Amino acid sequence: MESKRWPMMVTVVGALQLLCTVVVTCTGFSATTGPLQPNFYAATCPQAEAVVRQEVVRAVHGDVGLAAGLVRMHFHDCFVRGCDASILLESTEGNTAERDDPVNNPSLRGFEVVDGAKARLEDACPGVVSCADILAYAARDSVALSGGPRYEVPGGRRDGTVSMASEVADNIPAPTFTLDQLTQSFAAKGLTQEEMVTLSGAHTIGRAHCTAFSDRLYNFSATGAADPAMDPAFLAQLRRACPAGGDGAVDPALVVPMEPRTPYALDALYYWGVLRNRGLFVSDQALLSSPPTAAQVRQSAYGGYPWKLKFAAAMVKMGQIQVLTGSSGQIRSKCSLVN
Repeated sequence: MESKRWPMMVTVVGALQLLCTVVVTCTGFSATTGPLQPNFYAATCPQAEAVVRQEVVRAVHGDVGLAAGLVRMHFHDCFVRGCDASILLESTEGNTAERDDPVNNPSLRGFEVVDGAKARLEDACPGVVSCADILAYAARDSVALSGGPRYEVPGGRRDGTVSMASEVADNIPAPTFTLDQLTQSFAAKGLTQEEMVTLSGAHTIGRAHCTAFSDRLYNFSATGAADPAMDPAFLAQLRRACPAGGDGAVDPALVVPMEPRTPYALDALYYWGVLRNRGLFVSDQALLSSPPTAAQVRQSAYGGYPWKLKFAAAMVKMGQIQVLTGSSGQIRSKCSLVN
């Protein structure tokens, strides 16, 4: 079904990319903040961004859900140790890496897309393009292929050499977070509350494992009942998709779309869902718990196109969290392994 929808999706997204590239460039947010620079590989590996784009297009053509997976992977990378591709490192005998923490495994997807791009770039430009930059470019291309703007991503990140599962839980916002917890989590990474609400809109694409929110369906706050704030029709729909077994547990393999109406399109329907008490996570509905954030949710719902531009700007800023540059870190030969 997904592959049948793809040709039409490519046509529509192609037109959006052409329009959005012009508009985003003119909105005034700059990709040159900090030590990173646009067109970083222009002299050393000019085909770098094109190769990444080709690999993302090929992958998403085969599995449209990988676009959301790559956006999420970039987020999870940047929130733990900064945007240093530590999420891509595999576990070793003496260390469990970030990618194998329960927060990420088995839900993170898209590793093979980054690996494919890296292999091609190592053949063309050995030791030049970092895995961290490849992941940032891949997330940008995934946003564009999902109907968002194609924004400029500055390059120059270098790859980290440490990845520890023990650091994940303290850095990745949980689906049970309150507004205060969300705000504090993003502030710790240099992102404002407004940027947090904007980036939460990424939940308009992709899927979630039922176990991430099953307490809301069957045992909210250990009450033995559903979350009373959830829309009743939505609750019934989710209970059908995520049934509880005889022991009250939900199959951990079951998944549902984050936004069921347009699960592969980066649009404002996520915010409409939150306004209707149809946010999937506690953290989604938490956006309505203060007047400023509730106002931003309404503004985003009614102004889908301005929200997309703000989303692009927030992604650029997020992509510069604690980056390694210059002589720090390394350029891995293979993204899953330290040199």
